[in-house]
Amino acid sequence: DSVLAAKAEVSARHVIAPPYVVKPNNEGSSVGIHIVHEAANAPPQLGPEMPGIVLVESYAPGRELTTTVMGDRALGVTDILTEGWYDYHAKYVQGGSRHVVPAELPEEVSETCLDFALRAHRALGCRGLSRTDFRWDESRGTDGLILLETNTQPGMTPTSLAPEQAAHCGISFGRLCRWLVEDASCDR
Repeated sequence: DSVLAAKAEVSARHVIAPPYVVKPNNEGSSVGIHIVHEAANAPPQLGPEMPGIVLVESYAPGRELTTTVMGDRALGVTDILTEGWYDYHAKYVQGGSRHVVPAELPEEVSETCLDFALRAHRALGCRGLSRTDFRWDESRGTDGLILLETNTQPGMTPTSLAPEQAAHCGISFGRLCRWLVEDASCDR
């Protein structure tokens, strides 16, 4: 469940039942995220850096998984392990998170991630590289798999997931960059 709501309204009352996540509707890299836990008596107090309209969505428990699609091929599934949640620090600071590639998952869950990521890539009309993020409540099997978002411009930093999955498939960073440039230059 999710809703777009005015920042003032979200700061005044729970617009959906906790637990939930509040975030800017137009940011990335976990910038500006507030997690409101189930026991929260009061809504979050959002600072001036938050836009006037924010996204509020139900909190999805479970493991953080991601799948990269390169062209028409889903590369694999990564399990992202952190001490807390996968915030900006965990994403961009060396050692902020640990990535297990390929993720140690039941085959059915891995296959579903690959399938959903490829289907999302196609349904959204993505070209080149995309990365689809999931949360997985392992107590529920494939029913516990929630597609969070598809990132149409995945990162290319030393801690980024798409180049890491490509490397696991035998595609070097240089070869990945060359493929991206050549793929982008094709008439479609």
